[in-house]
Amino acid sequence: MRHEKFPVEGRATHRLSPPEASERSGSKRARLALLCEVRQGMRPWKLARLIDLSTSGFRVAWLPEYDHEKLLKIRIPGIEMLTARVCWHEGRQIGCAFDAPLHIAVFEHIARLAGGEPGR
Repeated sequence: MRHEKFPVEGRATHRLSPPEASERSGSKRARLALLCEVRQGMRPWKLARLIDLSTSGFRVAWLPEYDHEKLLKIRIPGIEMLTARVCWHEGRQIGCAFDAPLHIAVFEHIARLAGGEPGR
């Protein structure tokens, strides 16, 4: 499978690496399975399965018809809507970086609710 990163024009780049790379870097992550809603621009909200979460970003199992140049809005149950950028895709999975990192308490709360174990 090919892993492709996308450049972010005109701003400092938040690079979200594939999960294996972030595990080596020490980022705290949670593997989980949580339905959320995502949207880009004025497109309709779509259900997506959130499968990996960290304070800096997330991975979605499958999102058809995304545009890596547009911001993505995500609604995770129990928290406010968040903004992120698509940073990479691998097969049908996409990795995104939050515009503003999650507070560690929010991250741990989501991981507990979704049955994921926060870890390194």
